[in-house]
Amino acid sequence: MSRTPLFDAKNYSSNLPSQAGVYRMLGVAGKVIYVGKAINLRKRVSSYFQKTNLTPRIQLMVSQITGIETTVTRSEIEALLLENNLIKALTPRYNILFKDDKSYPYILLTGHQFPRLVFHRGALDKCHRYFGPFPNVKAVRESIQLLQKIFRIRTCEDSVFNNRTRPCLLYQIRRCSAPCVDKITNETYREEIKNAELFLLGEQTEVLKSIEKKMQDAVRVSDYEQAASFRDQIQALRGIQEKQFVDSGKDLDADVISCVVQIGGGKLCINLTIVRGGRHLGDKNFFPKNSEGYDSVSAVEAFISQHYLNYSAPRLIIVGEKIHREILQKLLCEQSNQKIFISLNPVGKRRVWLNMATENARLGLERLLSDKITQEERVQALQQTLNIPVITHIECFDISHTQGEATVASCVVYKNFSMRNNEYRRYNINEIIPGDDCAAMYHVLLKRYHKFIEEQGSFPDLILIDGGKGQIGAAKRALAELGLNNKNLIGVVKGEGRKPGLERLIFADQKKSLQLSGGHPGLHLIQQIRDEAHRFAIQGHRARRDRSRVKSSLEEINGVGIKRRQNLLTRFGGLKGVLIASVEELRQTEGVSLMLAEKIYKKLH
Repeated sequence: MSRTPLFDAKNYSSNLPSQAGVYRMLGVAGKVIYVGKAINLRKRVSSYFQKTNLTPRIQLMVSQITGIETTVTRSEIEALLLENNLIKALTPRYNILFKDDKSYPYILLTGHQFPRLVFHRGALDKCHRYFGPFPNVKAVRESIQLLQKIFRIRTCEDSVFNNRTRPCLLYQIRRCSAPCVDKITNETYREEIKNAELFLLGEQTEVLKSIEKKMQDAVRVSDYEQAASFRDQIQALRGIQEKQFVDSGKDLDADVISCVVQIGGGKLCINLTIVRGGRHLGDKNFFPKNSEGYDSVSAVEAFISQHYLNYSAPRLIIVGEKIHREILQKLLCEQSNQKIFISLNPVGKRRVWLNMATENARLGLERLLSDKITQEERVQALQQTLNIPVITHIECFDISHTQGEATVASCVVYKNFSMRNNEYRRYNINEIIPGDDCAAMYHVLLKRYHKFIEEQGSFPDLILIDGGKGQIGAAKRALAELGLNNKNLIGVVKGEGRKPGLERLIFADQKKSLQLSGGHPGLHLIQQIRDEAHRFAIQGHRARRDRSRVKSSLEEINGVGIKRRQNLLTRFGGLKGVLIASVEELRQTEGVSLMLAEKIYKKLH
């Protein structure tokens, strides 16, 4: 099955040192196609060209090798670290890749005199206190809402907090204690922050004891209103304890990792369940690239070494596979400066968590394979209907504006049976008469594919235009001007009453149109992509429109010049803050009188 390598591999590998290190397999034009580590570089690299029982994936890789580069390291741990840094940087074709587009979210308590409770994603600052990571944004939002309800911690921006003269709506609905206007003392607020921290660390029992004592003290001095407030806190906390799905034990931080591989090879799913401070925060499924030919053991080992390059490891990692944990434990301990234990044979409740992670991985893989089958059926149906041999890459364009205001064009990308969110693009269209959708479509295709020509990108197999003959004609002119083929350019025209299933397809090089049946799989794919382009365009347009309206409204107010406008924006943290400010808050801005504040408020509302 494999062919002779394109260079003298036997001679090359025999001259390699018998030391730990990293090797890089090179393909056409010297591009790295695989990165690996080895305790003994000579033995490991030679094995690729001496063994006859290589997997089909490795045989294919070996057939493409045109050269090898190696780097000697001081230890296997250093080799492992270098290997994963190179995998992350080079994304080789034959390495399994665990890519996460966004960092994990955290809950942040700021280091202010009156700490602020906020959602955080990104780099961590030692000046603040972080809790997490959480597996998704929803888990963070829900936790913040709980903390607001129970401990009434402020969430407002500093620009708002520093300039309040009266409590905001959150105080009225008992979601904030209004430290901005001294409705709570510094000492009492600090007690609430301490309880919130204990809660986030899993010390709910400690928090309950503290609040119960304060309730009893309030009853003792006949402060029944305050006692009732403490009672409500206690009830809310007990309700949370009762709803907690996993009782993980006091103060425990753990990650639970389980892998399920598709029968017959191919796809796999790794489930990461996160427990922090004794609280089960949720889980996340990972579907790595280039996973064909990997078994669950090698996949989990690759996941651990790649994942914890970016995120700190907890003290306990529970794994369902018999991995080679010694080297991984050493690596994680060195990176985190704390003792980390990888458990391969959990018992009791920890076994329950692992079983739960395995079940979530199984369900996640089933959903992925089911979705893929559906998408493949849709693509095949569309290929047959449109008589296009292969469709792996579709791009769809839409235009959004409000009577010509703040025109935004969207381009969404569908590749290899899934939407590729990270390849979506928006374009602000300014070079047209407002409201001219055809001109907007012409300009967005010029912008999109002029860049394609410059970067020699992958031209789509099919281009969809949300619009009729006018938009199709404009798109055709743009492609012709760039010297590009417009054979597979199709417009999607909404049916009568804009009802789904009644759409017509208009072709760039034909006068006739095509209407597919409402249940046609190919039409379902077109609807899916068209609707996503529409959503993405509207979202971008509304954001641009709202920004421009507030800014232009300020510029149009007589008496609000550049300096006053800057004062307003600085004080309220941007246009959104100005928009929600009251007359009394506006007049507190330097240079703004009561009369001018009323004028600004009236103009913006």
